[in-house]
Amino acid sequence: MTSSRKISGGQLIGRALQLEGVKNVFGIAGDHVLPVMNDMDDMGFRFVDTRHEQAAVHMADAWGRITGQPGVVMYTTPGFANAIPGLTAAMHSGSPVISISGCAEISELGRGAMQEIDQIGMAKPVTKGAWMVTDPRRIPDMIAHAVRVAYSGRRGPVHLTIPVDLQQEFVSEDEVKFYEPSEYRGIGAARASEDQVRQAIEILNSAERPLLIAGSAAAYTSNGEYLAKFIEATKLPLMTEGDARGLVSDEHQYCFGFFDRALNRAAQMVGDADVVVLMGRKQDLIMGYAMPPVINANAKIIQIDPSEAEIGRNRGVAVGIAGDVGAVVEQLTAEAAKHTWKDLPWLKVLSEARKEWDAHLETFAEPQVPLHAMTVHKAIRQNLAEDDYLVFDGGDYCHWGRAYLPARVPKSWWYVPTLGMLGHTIPTAMACKLAHPNRRVLAFTGDGAFGFNGMEFDTAVRHHLAIVAVMGNDSAWGIDRQIQIGVYGKPVATDLLPTRYDQVVRGLGGYGEMVENPEDLPYAIERCMKLERPSLINVQIQRQSSPRGQAAINRWKAHTAKPD
Repeated sequence: MTSSRKISGGQLIGRALQLEGVKNVFGIAGDHVLPVMNDMDDMGFRFVDTRHEQAAVHMADAWGRITGQPGVVMYTTPGFANAIPGLTAAMHSGSPVISISGCAEISELGRGAMQEIDQIGMAKPVTKGAWMVTDPRRIPDMIAHAVRVAYSGRRGPVHLTIPVDLQQEFVSEDEVKFYEPSEYRGIGAARASEDQVRQAIEILNSAERPLLIAGSAAAYTSNGEYLAKFIEATKLPLMTEGDARGLVSDEHQYCFGFFDRALNRAAQMVGDADVVVLMGRKQDLIMGYAMPPVINANAKIIQIDPSEAEIGRNRGVAVGIAGDVGAVVEQLTAEAAKHTWKDLPWLKVLSEARKEWDAHLETFAEPQVPLHAMTVHKAIRQNLAEDDYLVFDGGDYCHWGRAYLPARVPKSWWYVPTLGMLGHTIPTAMACKLAHPNRRVLAFTGDGAFGFNGMEFDTAVRHHLAIVAVMGNDSAWGIDRQIQIGVYGKPVATDLLPTRYDQVVRGLGGYGEMVENPEDLPYAIERCMKLERPSLINVQIQRQSSPRGQAAINRWKAHTAKPD
């Protein structure tokens, strides 16, 4: 006999998400999610409503990577269409985003229903999985399945479409079963075999020029202590990239900063390494596909990755370990204790290269009008606290900052994922402030990138998220304009206006000011950092190609065909 107690589909969604520890939901209200939003509001969820669904997904993406919790985003059918770019970026970032959209009544689908589109077909190419819920009783287990897929192997976004009538339908609680997350996922961190661990350590112990490179999947364990213990036990040099920035501070004696060959001279020396260890770092374009000349043909590669499909994807490896990076590194540390490790001359070579690079960057930071991007970033560096969040968008202005500003603590230094989609900075900065209200958040954006999600300052104001954005305004799509001039001799459709974006932010309820002179910049930074309001410093900067931009120009010139 069934219980008389009834529960709605919307309440089932809320209950399932509560079991996952979800408290914040990002998105925009709309017809097809009004019932579930009403139920979840009664259940105590906080809805962080943005001005565009793409921005909502960017916030959920950042939240998932900052906290390790599911980043839940919710919207109606046209909102889902707006969300596709954000889901694509989340797929590249490897974030556990749970996308939930409503749609028309299930009985009307296929008949030209209200706003009907093939949500599942649209979501599949840009998520790890997409499913339609057709029975409210299945809501708990389908959410559980979606979360399991999001966290398995390399993390990534998943999508569920839950028709509006299912959200409103009531079923008996006796017909529904909930499971704790520990009952359907997270059985234990996958580890390496003893032979794999022994072989890896033997290779590393005999290396003369080893290099460890930690990528985003190494950051699933938020505390970088496991990496610090390993490099301190072995005296091996480490560079970090992606979400792994700051797992070990750039100021650690065995950490040599950002692995980006255009933005760190020490990273260019990866081609001289005789052993390269990829820790949660794919063999992709950034790594030159692990091929020469980026990695020497005679170098041995050790690769640790949560996805077996990434092991040896483009080049065979000496040791390939499919497992949790943190757990495997702990195994390696235990094995390393059985060996004696020497101080390698290679460390001094890397250290000198890095010092020379920092000194080279600072030569650009001379007081000039308009300001050079490095003048801005040097002024910021002088005002940084150790745990400040730094969020960078794309483009030349931000590339200078990424080359210069350090990562000091885990999960505090954020850049666009490998998709390179602009516009994430303001939503990501808001997610940082939401996660840690007492920490300062600095968002670096160009004037081009700001146009994608600048209206989200309205979101920051409404939700009291006091971020500080520092804009480099060169009235252009900077990096592309420089590439056009460098390769083709002229710009095409890359000029913008010297818009007063600071006044835009003021109009949205935040604080904004424009800086044109170098002597005014430190005072503007100090003012905005002390304010408890979302702020924008609109800095007028020179049109100057960054080291990354110049590398792109050189690459384009090498591959651009010329007429005979």
